[in-house]
Amino acid sequence: MRGRFAGLACAVALAACQPGGDGASTGATEAFSGIAKDETVRITGTEPFWAGEIAGTMARYSTPENPDGSRFSVERFAGLNGVSFSGQLGEARFDLMITPGECSDGMSDRTYPFTATLMLGSEQRLGCAWTDRQPYTGSETP
Repeated sequence: MRGRFAGLACAVALAACQPGGDGASTGATEAFSGIAKDETVRITGTEPFWAGEIAGTMARYSTPENPDGSRFSVERFAGLNGVSFSGQLGEARFDLMITPGECSDGMSDRTYPFTATLMLGSEQRLGCAWTDRQPYTGSETP
């Protein structure tokens, strides 16, 4: 069963990194460069609430039950339409896909420049992402 979930995570990661549009091939062969390797990626999601950041090869993931978060190492992969980060958070596999696209957290008036899809073990979580170079717009304090 674990292999099935790993396969699902890989399928989600690959789908998140494919070119968008009408389904026709864009001919794109260059890896996504919309987020530089030296940028810190910040993530947030609701239902359940979660947040975190990735800087280089280190990630921090937090929840209301663990506000300081857990730190762990990740590997980065740039696909055709996004970037993903993979690692191990305790007993759970952590696969985060960041893709360009306007995103709302549904709780504030903020608009984020990226969507975030997280597979945490077998559970999928959706959220938004931003960087210092590509910040969200809207209120600083929601």
